[in-house]
Amino acid sequence: MIFSLIQAQEDTSAAVDTLTKAYSQKWDAASNLQHANPVIKAASSHDLIFIVLGVTLIIWFVLLFFIIRVDNKLGNLEKKMEQSKVKSAS
Repeated sequence: MIFSLIQAQEDTSAAVDTLTKAYSQKWDAASNLQHANPVIKAASSHDLIFIVLGVTLIIWFVLLFFIIRVDNKLGNLEKKMEQSKVKSAS
C-alpha cells in the first residue's frame, strides 16, 4: 500500500515536468525584458494581482456608473408620467 502512494506521487511529478518542458520556451522568452515597455514589464512581474485588481475595479466602477445613470433616467420618466397624469386629470 505504501508503494502505491509513492508511485502516485511520482506520476504527479512526471506530469508537472511534462508541462515545464512544453512551456519552457515561452517562459524563457519572458526573461529578456530590458527593452520592453512598462506595461509589459508590469504584466510580467510577480505582482499580477494588482493588475487584475485594477481591471476588476474599472469594470465595477463602469457598471456602477451605468446603474446610476439608468436609475436617474427611470426617475425622470416616472416624474414625466406623474406630471402627464396630473395634467390629464385636471
